[in-house]
Amino acid sequence: MVSYKELGLVNTKDMFAKAIKGGYAIPAYNFNNMEQMQAIIQACVETKSPVILQVSKGARQYANGILLRNMAKGAVEYAHELGCDIPIVLHLDHGPNFEVAKDCIDNGFSSVMIDGSALPYDENVALTKKVCDYAHEHDVTVEGELGVLGGVEDDVAAEESKYTKPEEVQDFVSKTGVDSLAISIGTSHGRCKFTPAQCTRTADGILVPPPLAFDVLEGVEKMIPGFPIVLHGSSSVPVEYVKMIEQFGGKIPDSVGIPEEQLRKAAKSAVCKINIDSDGRLAMTAMIRKVFAEHPDEFDPRKYLGPARDELKKMYARKNIEVLGSAGHALD
Repeated sequence: MVSYKELGLVNTKDMFAKAIKGGYAIPAYNFNNMEQMQAIIQACVETKSPVILQVSKGARQYANGILLRNMAKGAVEYAHELGCDIPIVLHLDHGPNFEVAKDCIDNGFSSVMIDGSALPYDENVALTKKVCDYAHEHDVTVEGELGVLGGVEDDVAAEESKYTKPEEVQDFVSKTGVDSLAISIGTSHGRCKFTPAQCTRTADGILVPPPLAFDVLEGVEKMIPGFPIVLHGSSSVPVEYVKMIEQFGGKIPDSVGIPEEQLRKAAKSAVCKINIDSDGRLAMTAMIRKVFAEHPDEFDPRKYLGPARDELKKMYARKNIEVLGSAGHALD
């Protein structure tokens, strides 16, 4: 067994407590490869932000669990080399079962999510408690989920979202022992978070999504005051990246995300972790397509992955400062 403490990582307990008190959210950025990890660490060191490196089940299959674990260890050392020992968490995103969660805990993850949200309530409680019992033996923190997010992300898919029921959250938290709770208030996985029919359209054709259900969030906060809340599916799907992808040959129609001003509002509440994945995919794809279009003879991966990494860093740094409010809090 490899403890996350040997890798220089931290769990989310103190990180979340400080975020709730300070009125900001910790960025939880998904990564699959070296360039994404470099961009995340560069941006978070530059802005002095704590960070959660998220790995999905699909990412572990793609990149290999041992390599990802050692990349996280490298991230800690890289941050130190860059001049700021920011707190770094290695987190399992959407753990599908106890076996995957246990394997991550045994292999250096400092935080795991167990996603039983699609199960009947009692089964979700039982599965989440089982993971919590094992994780807490090793000082690993656990995120559970109530409510269902729509959309598709890796192996996680749902045709429609189901808002979290505030009347269930207190019972769920007390029975399972979770350290944080992911809720559904209208965010969604993927780049198409709403159908065109759910949105209004501006004169220049931009889709404007419906607002998040802040009344549900407020209801949850009343039931479990001060408890760490998580928002999944919170990419804003920047129009400039969508346009760039389509300008250089891509086809991603009806892409629409969560407005950043709504995420900033959420970050000032008990929402202390905000997950962002699709925005990173869009930024990388946009820059790679641009390089290939402008330099069709290019075949050196460094020449197209490098600009993609630089664009990712710029985007993550801006989100830390302007959206999540986490900049400057690494050393709190």
